[in-house]
Amino acid sequence: MFHTNPNDPYRYEAPDTSDAQRGPVGYGWDPRALSARPVAGVREGFLTASFVWMFLALLVSAATAFMTLANQGALQAVANNFLILIIAEFAMVLGLSAAINRLNSTVAVLMLFVYAALNGTTFAIILSVYNIGSVTSAFVGAAGIFGAAALYGYVTGRDLTSLGGILFAGLIGVVIASFANIFIGGSGLSFVIGIVGTLLFTALTAFDVQRIKNGRMAWIQNRENASVLGALALYLDFVNLFLMLLRVTGGSRQ
Repeated sequence: MFHTNPNDPYRYEAPDTSDAQRGPVGYGWDPRALSARPVAGVREGFLTASFVWMFLALLVSAATAFMTLANQGALQAVANNFLILIIAEFAMVLGLSAAINRLNSTVAVLMLFVYAALNGTTFAIILSVYNIGSVTSAFVGAAGIFGAAALYGYVTGRDLTSLGGILFAGLIGVVIASFANIFIGGSGLSFVIGIVGTLLFTALTAFDVQRIKNGRMAWIQNRENASVLGALALYLDFVNLFLMLLRVTGGSRQ
């Protein structure tokens, strides 16, 4: 369908389809985007709020991870239920994304923090395998790459929307390869996954920053909830960058 231009009722414009391939989770196709325009008036504030919630979620994850590492009983409990926790994390991401328009903004923020805390407990198991030098190198590297990619996504005049399909395909490939590596094993495959994953999540960071800056979450009904889902996307970009760099720099294990 076409819509009228509010400044000229006799002029018709096609709807904005630039975000058509982005779904509620962030990496799928959403038919609702075909008839939805970017949220007006929330571009700068939307991005700022997303970074604030992302930063706080990372602090929650870090605190939970260190508390779990410091408690041997808690660490063992997480290890015994690691697969269940991973499934719960995946379910929370899908649930938050799918129900974002039905949630009160306070509930949406709380769900983000609960997910971050849950993620922190599973980080504890992963971090317990590596020495402090590898973890520090991966974190500093992830912070630097994330910052540079975010800056590029913010300032570039190039429209990154066309990369959505390629990035989604790459994401599926990395997920499949990571699961395969659990059963196949081998440091060589893990290193390759780390390199490819680092490049992928660097590109996704720039992509997500640009779409959040431009208000391209038009299926979300209010700015507060849009900023929470934007924060979740940025949080996942940073966390996965960190994990991929651990694969590359984590030759030194405890």
